[in-house]
Amino acid sequence: MKTAKTSDLDRIFDEGKESILDYADMSTLRKPNKEGQRPLSVQLPEWLIEVLDREARRMGISRQAVMKVWLTERADAKQGS
Repeated sequence: MKTAKTSDLDRIFDEGKESILDYADMSTLRKPNKEGQRPLSVQLPEWLIEVLDREARRMGISRQAVMKVWLTERADAKQGS
C-alpha cells in the first residue's frame, strides 16, 4: 500500500491518471451497517414495482436501493414527528 498526504491524494484523484485505491488499506474494508441486517421478502403490486423500477433507472441504482432510501426517509420523518 502506498502512502500520500491528503493534498496529494486530492491531486491524484482530480488528475485521474492514477488509482487512489493503491493508497487504501483494503484489508480493513467492510460494508457499513452490514451488522444487524436481516433478509426480508415482500409481495408488492405490479404498479408499485414499476414505480420503483422507474425511480431506480432515473437514479442509476438498484430497486432494492430505492426501497432502502425511501424506507429510511420515511422512518427518519416518523422519528422527527
